[in-house]
Amino acid sequence: MENEELILTQEGLAKLEAELEELKTVKRKELSQRLKVAISYGDLKENSEYHSAKDDQAFMETRILQIERMLKTAKVVDASSIQADIVGVGSSVLLLDVEFNEKITYQIVSPVEADVADNKISYESPLGKELIGKRVGQKVNVSAPVGVITYELLEIKLG
Repeated sequence: MENEELILTQEGLAKLEAELEELKTVKRKELSQRLKVAISYGDLKENSEYHSAKDDQAFMETRILQIERMLKTAKVVDASSIQADIVGVGSSVLLLDVEFNEKITYQIVSPVEADVADNKISYESPLGKELIGKRVGQKVNVSAPVGVITYELLEIKLG
């Protein structure tokens, strides 16, 4: 995803910015304190607290760099530019699983915002790719481990 434009919802942008702020301020201070305490224990070669804190620090700094890169290439979807009759990033869709006659609602979001437990799917997911650009009444077929699933698009909402 390097140098590739990342399309975010306003909510997704806010979450990334909040996470970055938290990591740079609160978490860095906490890790700094952990390192000071661990160093005070002496011999760093066999100091598990020190090595754990250093590992956590490396992970955190990597995450900070990832978020900064994402924010540099981020394009925020303007809610007013989302078409109400065509599925796009930021749209919420009501789908009918044709085989089981079950309805489900998803919001189409960026890969970093995707959370299936919260019914947010990525525009890069197989279902997300199929839905982008579709209109109410159209059907999409998605390959899944259980076979091909057919959904009918019943409704499109903004956000």
